Amino acid sequence: MLRTLRSLPLWLTSRRGGWLSLLIAVVAFTALLGALGRVSLPAGNDVAPPGSESARAAVLAERFPDADEHAVLLVASRDDGKKLDDDDVAAINALATDVEAETGREPHGPIVSDDGEAAVLQATLALDDDDDDAAADAVHGLRDTVAANPIDGMTVQVTGGPAFGVDVASAFDGADFTLLMVTLGIVALLLIVTYRSPVLWMIPLVVVALADQLANKATAAVGAGLGLQFDSGIVSVLVFGAGTNYALLLISRYREELARETDHRRALVAAWRATAPAIVASNVTVVLALSTLALAVIPGTRGLGIASAVGLLIALAAVLLVLPPALAVCGRRIFWPFAPRVGDAAVTGRVWGAVAHRVSRRPWVPLVGGLALLGVLAGGLAGASVGLTQVEKFRVESESAAGLTVLGDHFPAGEAQPMIVIGDTGEVDALTAALGEVPGVLRVSATGEGTDGALTRLLVVGKPAPGTTESLDLVSAVRDAVDTVPDADAVVGGPVAADLDAREGNQRDLLLVVPLVLAVSLLVLIVLLRSVVAPVLLLAVNILSAVAAIGAGTWLSRVVFGWEALDLQVPLLSFLFLVALGIDYTIFLVHRARVEAQTVGTRQGMVRALTATGGVITSAGVVLAAVFAALGLLPLVTLGQIGLIVGIGVLVDTFVVRTLVVPAIFAIVGDRMWWPGKVGGADRPHGGEYEDAAVATAPVAR
Repeated sequence: MLRTLRSLPLWLTSRRGGWLSLLIAVVAFTALLGALGRVSLPAGNDVAPPGSESARAAVLAERFPDADEHAVLLVASRDDGKKLDDDDVAAINALATDVEAETGREPHGPIVSDDGEAAVLQATLALDDDDDDAAADAVHGLRDTVAANPIDGMTVQVTGGPAFGVDVASAFDGADFTLLMVTLGIVALLLIVTYRSPVLWMIPLVVVALADQLANKATAAVGAGLGLQFDSGIVSVLVFGAGTNYALLLISRYREELARETDHRRALVAAWRATAPAIVASNVTVVLALSTLALAVIPGTRGLGIASAVGLLIALAAVLLVLPPALAVCGRRIFWPFAPRVGDAAVTGRVWGAVAHRVSRRPWVPLVGGLALLGVLAGGLAGASVGLTQVEKFRVESESAAGLTVLGDHFPAGEAQPMIVIGDTGEVDALTAALGEVPGVLRVSATGEGTDGALTRLLVVGKPAPGTTESLDLVSAVRDAVDTVPDADAVVGGPVAADLDAREGNQRDLLLVVPLVLAVSLLVLIVLLRSVVAPVLLLAVNILSAVAAIGAGTWLSRVVFGWEALDLQVPLLSFLFLVALGIDYTIFLVHRARVEAQTVGTRQGMVRALTATGGVITSAGVVLAAVFAALGLLPLVTLGQIGLIVGIGVLVDTFVVRTLVVPAIFAIVGDRMWWPGKVGGADRPHGGEYEDAAVATAPVAR
């Protein structure tokens, strides 16, 4: 096995093997895309765990004859803010006739608000929950009907559950393509700046872009096969970010080797062998960390973990198996006009060498300063809250959100999203009585029986606005009330109940997944570094860095962007990405430091490691932060918050943690970092400026 791994880069970079490898890659890519071309990600965006009470209520709701019927609200209000007069109400009644002609069902209403300033028509649409196109056609048809029959001086907005779903889907029209184009542009620009070559940037960009396209189809196939739900935009960002990071590390080491080797193929083999362990370890860490999400109960979180793991494995294969032959067939000239020449010492990185030496000579100053900065950033968590309402989740304007706002201004806020109680028909009176005694419940009404008559559905309208703490408390109170009628075997569902279940599910996932992610990261570091002390200290710093990023992102979300709370999935996903991706840079740096420590000791080994990898880690960090920031282009606040937090975290990790804090810790602890293992070199006392300069310009160990 080891012999095969050592001979693999020789084959990939040889004259014949390089071309054959590229041919095999093209054929495999074409075949896989052809086989998976028609696969699409299944629809669905369940927020609550499948086993939750609201999910059980949704299953029971399918046993009612009107299970395919969904209510859509038409909210009418005067443009001048005055009360509706008789002519206005008559016009709304006339509109009801047109709505009936469009939907085939008589709408309920109009119902005029107590303040007389708004009215609501409740239309019914027959929709298949799995047919998004039919829902879009029905909602757009209803809106076209409203537009074709305007009421002078009034605005009529279509809102409600189906309308919200259609507006979310519409907001994403073209968004994924825009995200892809922006991501490509960001990566291309940063690669050009990094390598100052008009040619080189195209090679890794094409390889990673093709890996992203294959990952998109492969994850869709996995999602369809396993019934997963996930956001493909996040998967694409991870594939692009991680794939580009791997490519940067490999090409950077290749450039170093070209300064020592006349044969570019031998240089590429040396670079592959030197960087492959770190790249594989980095990938395995992130993949294993993401795989822990398979234990999550929230469908979107679970699906994202599995899909992202598949995407990152594809990115790893592309960089280690396709990028090397592409570089090999191009040769040294791919770096034109700054192709490295044998004996070129510039690649050692003088700026990062100077930083490394300053940190090594006075480690306590950057250590205390860096930790203090992380502590200040973490203070942004003070006063943070979690949970967005349905309206707050939308970053862009939408008719459904505007209509829901008008509805809440003039009607009891709970009218927009009533609770649904389904229980035994024989206990309806007892259930109604128990629910009527719950403080905050405004109205309880029976809305139908199941097909076998055994179940009855009750609609419970509460006073609090959906998504507020009061509304969640009311759901708990309603559930306690139905439990007092044990023979009813009733369940409480609806959007507000699903929100409560989602909060509990996300909290459960956070408490389960975070320890698993930390355990996986620690185990990988122990195996890679063959040490206990270094992994524990590095992981502790990584945790603090992640918490600092979440704190800074939370503060900026609230103060700059006006997002008063984090969405439910943001804390877990942000922490996961920050820890897993932060370990990436730890592995890139510390793996190199261990190699160098074998000859010059731990302190000087870290100096050499930072000198050699400082530039590539910085470039990789900037690329990853910029790619995650591109998530802000998408219309959901959730994705914007994840992009903001992870972007900040990667930059802090790159410029503070890996540049200052980690080297300072290594300078202070010294060879004890590798306990119980040992390194070959022995730490030496600093010999002044001359020795510092000598080490800074010394050849990097191979």
